[in-house]
Amino acid sequence: MLKIYTRTGDSGETSLYDGARVPKDSVRVESYGTIDELNSMLGLARQYTSDKEITDILLKMQRSLFNVAGELATTVGENFPEKVSDVDVKWLEETIDHYLDLMNRNEVFQFIIPGSNLLSATLHVARTICRRAERRILSLHEESQVRPELMKYVNRLSDTLYAIARYSETDLIRVEFKK
Repeated sequence: MLKIYTRTGDSGETSLYDGARVPKDSVRVESYGTIDELNSMLGLARQYTSDKEITDILLKMQRSLFNVAGELATTVGENFPEKVSDVDVKWLEETIDHYLDLMNRNEVFQFIIPGSNLLSATLHVARTICRRAERRILSLHEESQVRPELMKYVNRLSDTLYAIARYSETDLIRVEFKK
């Protein structure tokens, strides 16, 4: 019988992809754990859309996040076999441009209260999780080198999630600031 528990983490350590043992609260584990949280939130977001294009985009993002997490879970990133690349970053940029083109660009950069429907609300939560992941990855980069392409990918991913979330809003409740 296959068991999910190994008891090897009972002392507060976990194994990385390459077999190294680290504390479960290390910045490395926080980094790939936050990517895992983001991946789960994108899975939830897929449940709130019937738009095949958005579903396909979210699925592609989810698959790529396994590569991001895997590389972050490897002490020497070069040892992880599947890495995000500049091609993946370019795809995100093209996706951002596509969704911005579908909107009134004059309204895109106005502050709104997010979440006028379940899809946009969930995507905005995913965007904020992605921003947290980016902060955790930057902290990791201070102690252990993280490839620039990976950091760039996560940064563009949050922008892409913003663009799709903003496109998906059904009501725009603008935030007006006093002058």
